[in-house]
Amino acid sequence: MPEPSPQPLPAPSPSSQLSPANPLNSGASTPTPLASPDQPPRKGPLSFLSGALTSGLLGWLCLGLSAKVVNHYSLHPPVYSSAIAQSIATAVKTLVVGMTFLATFSFGFIALGLSLVFLRSLLALVKPGTVKSETVNSGSLEPETVKTGTGEPETLEP
Repeated sequence: MPEPSPQPLPAPSPSSQLSPANPLNSGASTPTPLASPDQPPRKGPLSFLSGALTSGLLGWLCLGLSAKVVNHYSLHPPVYSSAIAQSIATAVKTLVVGMTFLATFSFGFIALGLSLVFLRSLLALVKPGTVKSETVNSGSLEPETVKTGTGEPETLEP
């Protein structure tokens, strides 16, 4: 049975190629805004605090689980007559203990980082005269100059 030949795609209309909404149109004269009204607002200190507390709680629970796993394996070591079974049991024990401590320290470091970001965001609220740059990953460690509402340029340090 012969296969049907693929149908060619219809050519796009010239008006769709020139619209600013077309992602392939790189030469559009209308710039896209950095912050649009449909984007959610930036995260605040309360969000950082709740994340730090949640991560800290999960880290504390994982620490308790890690202690119980280590206690269980120290009281009940795997003992098998077969060398292969003993090797597999030891590998599983190592994986389980390692994963519980990995989860513990991952949640702990996340909680520490979010706590530091929370403190930093509180310090930013205390100093209302500071201007934050909106550029992310500019690739430069040089201070940036931005124009404030007063019309005078201000130098920002990264």
